[in-house]
Amino acid sequence: MTRPDPSAPSDDARRRVLGVARSVGEKAWRERLTSQQGATALAIAQRLGLPEIVARVLAARDVSLEAAAGFLDPTIKELMPDPSTLRDMDAAAARVADAVMAGVPVAIFGDYDVDGATSSALLSRYLAALGTPNRIHIPDRIVEGYGPNGPAIRMLREEGAGLLVCVDCGSTSFEAFEDARAVGLDVVVLDHHQVGEELPHTAALVNPNRQDDLSGLGHLAAVGVTFVFVVALNRELRRRDFFNARHAPDLLLLLDLAAVGTVCDVVPLKGLNRAFVRKGLLALHGRANAGLAALGDVARIHGPPTPYHLGFMIGPRINAGGRIGDAALGARLLTTDDMDEARGIAERLDALNGERQAIEAEMLLEGDAQALVAVEATDPAVLLTGSDGWHPGVVGLVASRLKDRYRRPAFAIAWDVDGKGTGSGRSVPGVDLGAAVRKAVEEKLLEKGGGHAMAAGLTIRRERLADLAAFLDERLKADVEAARAATELKIDGALTASAASVELIHALEQAGPFGAGHPEPVFAFPSHRISYADVVGKGHVRLTLGDGGGGSLKAIAFKAADTPLGQAILEARGAPLHVAGSLSIDNWQGRERVQLRVIDVADPRKVRH
Repeated sequence: MTRPDPSAPSDDARRRVLGVARSVGEKAWRERLTSQQGATALAIAQRLGLPEIVARVLAARDVSLEAAAGFLDPTIKELMPDPSTLRDMDAAAARVADAVMAGVPVAIFGDYDVDGATSSALLSRYLAALGTPNRIHIPDRIVEGYGPNGPAIRMLREEGAGLLVCVDCGSTSFEAFEDARAVGLDVVVLDHHQVGEELPHTAALVNPNRQDDLSGLGHLAAVGVTFVFVVALNRELRRRDFFNARHAPDLLLLLDLAAVGTVCDVVPLKGLNRAFVRKGLLALHGRANAGLAALGDVARIHGPPTPYHLGFMIGPRINAGGRIGDAALGARLLTTDDMDEARGIAERLDALNGERQAIEAEMLLEGDAQALVAVEATDPAVLLTGSDGWHPGVVGLVASRLKDRYRRPAFAIAWDVDGKGTGSGRSVPGVDLGAAVRKAVEEKLLEKGGGHAMAAGLTIRRERLADLAAFLDERLKADVEAARAATELKIDGALTASAASVELIHALEQAGPFGAGHPEPVFAFPSHRISYADVVGKGHVRLTLGDGGGGSLKAIAFKAADTPLGQAILEARGAPLHVAGSLSIDNWQGRERVQLRVIDVADPRKVRH
């Protein structure tokens, strides 16, 4: 029997990129592509005539040879399921069709985030195209809180609403829907949040994450569920001969809204979600939606929109109204066809987003200090931070920053004068925060709570905070430890600055769009000299890499100035660094230029080979 050579590199070391076992970001750099996926990549490249790099990116994301052709061109027609596979969908379509046929005014109740705003606007635009009177109500985060509430329902009924449709909310609104019954208002729910077995009384509750739904569409955002519902409603109205005397609306014109909500709710970009985003980006580029066009202008987006633009430039501005201003601004922007009105709302949202950033920075300083004390004292599985002075609309953003910084789930809680806390949490892959919060509600530790695996919200009394901390530590400690142990950065390949061309990025775009569940390619740039590095804007670090052969590459590390990553870059001026990041095209004044978004770095002098 042949004995293994003890001097040969282990499988672990063989898959290590540039020998980086522990980077500045405390990650091991690993090849994303396995040997088996390498064979698949070769087959994809040969069969479809693709550049090898594109085939490698596809195979590394588990796209099979058989699925590759369809994956490259995801279409709504091919990927749209039969809407009837969703529980209660036929009942929902029939009830709303009744209202449309009778000309009954419809009230749309949406959540105050991007998914809620886009879902509300999508349904409103469709109903308006049918000639059905409708109005949107987005609750005030501070005054009304999350989801349907009795006073708002009674107000909508008094205004003449004959049907209430709740989008991105409502799956747990037991008391509010009893109020709706009391005033004779039927309710239809289009939602995607995780729920228990018991559901409120409604005419129809469509939610692919309800426990008796077997559709397999739980990855859809609420805007995706709403689009599928509109398909079902369109079909039902056609069956009733509604379109004999009028044209049916073009549903493809609504895909820009579907794309924005899907990206901003960070749902996996697989199946129908990929088609929403791919086709929706094309619709966005056409600037048919006045609100989205105006928002792109104030955000100074140049060139074709990308998922990055939606998630980090469009989404935060839509969200700003719901966080610290008028919650209805986002939905109003997305439903107007008046360019002047759109421009005014977009400018207001842009200003609110600036105010939000300032509030967030101040809260983050305090939250970071609390988190550091907690980590050094007890090293909790889940961080619980909070303050009496925090803005409830910004706590989710603070939680997200703390989660990234301390590599564990984090909650940020805004306390009121009565000792009630409104909190938002963000999780890390492999730790189901939403399930833990729902269990805490069952255990009476929380007054309210719910969410997804990666994000959750809660309402808690101050005196139960210690009990919640103990509960989360016991329930999630093992999962958090496993998630923290699996800290690695997956690398799609090594490049030089000279090779990072516009042509390369356009080739890679064939495998996109990239986002949650379909990660953007990450490339390593070995021992590139940092010829320039400085802090710019609001804590960003801008730098230039040189490959020693005359090639240079502009790069940026966002919000990194006060982090180990930013400090390592600034201290490396004139010296070589291994740099890892994602490539994009910066469109400025009609010119396409390559830019690297830096994710991690490692000092080549400290790497053991």
